[in-house]
Amino acid sequence: MKKQLILLMALLATVMLSACSVKPGFSLEPSFGTSATSTKGSNDTLTIGLSISTLNNPFFVTLSENAEAKARELGVNTTIVDAQDNASKQASDIEDLIQQNVDLIIINPVDSVAVATAVESANALNIPVITVDRSSEGGEVVSHIASDNVAGGKLAGEYITKLVGEGAKVVELEGVAGSSAARDRGQGFNEAVTGILDVVAKQTANFNRSEGLTVMENILQSNPDVTAVFAHNDEMALGAQEAISASGKKIVVVGFDATDDAVAAVKAGNLAATVAQKPDEIGKIAMETAIAYLNGETVEEVIPVNLDLITK
Repeated sequence: MKKQLILLMALLATVMLSACSVKPGFSLEPSFGTSATSTKGSNDTLTIGLSISTLNNPFFVTLSENAEAKARELGVNTTIVDAQDNASKQASDIEDLIQQNVDLIIINPVDSVAVATAVESANALNIPVITVDRSSEGGEVVSHIASDNVAGGKLAGEYITKLVGEGAKVVELEGVAGSSAARDRGQGFNEAVTGILDVVAKQTANFNRSEGLTVMENILQSNPDVTAVFAHNDEMALGAQEAISASGKKIVVVGFDATDDAVAAVKAGNLAATVAQKPDEIGKIAMETAIAYLNGETVEEVIPVNLDLITK
């Protein structure tokens, strides 16, 4: 009987030791790690994708750099892609960002209509989208940050009218067809000048300086008595001014964006004016809005950024 009792006690001791032992890598303390359904609770875990229409334009370089700087300041990761002014490439870029499972995508569309499908793809996987400078014509966007392009176009039209007077012949160099910026700036300009100025030519130069030069050369051949040009952005305005200078003519040119080159040209007297957007502010506000939204805060659907007219 005593031998059986000793064996029983030894068996119980073995069981108790086994129950108390722990495999390496495990803890007896309860675990409170994030689950698959939990939201990210701190900025340093966030990754925000940024799809830019082109990084060959100083305006968008400034926007992108300031968005990235704000992200670094707030401890957020960014992935930036350049669509190179190609709507198909932008769609592919955005799909890549979706596959990377970024937390939010900030989009500066090449084409406001074409980008809608990519926005909808992000929506389908619950990846929120913010647009900057140009809007999307489809899909759900949580916020749009931009200057009032219609108001900017009006500002340019009114200033040109003041300089050249009623009945003057003017040219409108349009941006990328299908972009909201081109549409809205053109709308504002035409609202200001219709019935007052004679718009003898409207032609796209795709927001590009070299195209602005070529298009303006062709327009001057068929319309030698033009007195003013409104370009939907500074790059086209600077290209147009090159063509005008080569022709020996004196023509009023007004651009849009207030890039460094354009502001210098205004000071030098080569451009009459440029409508000043604030790409640095647009970039910063976009990133701040993205982080606020991901942290559960309510954000405005449209956030306007102020405009100014820069003259000599």
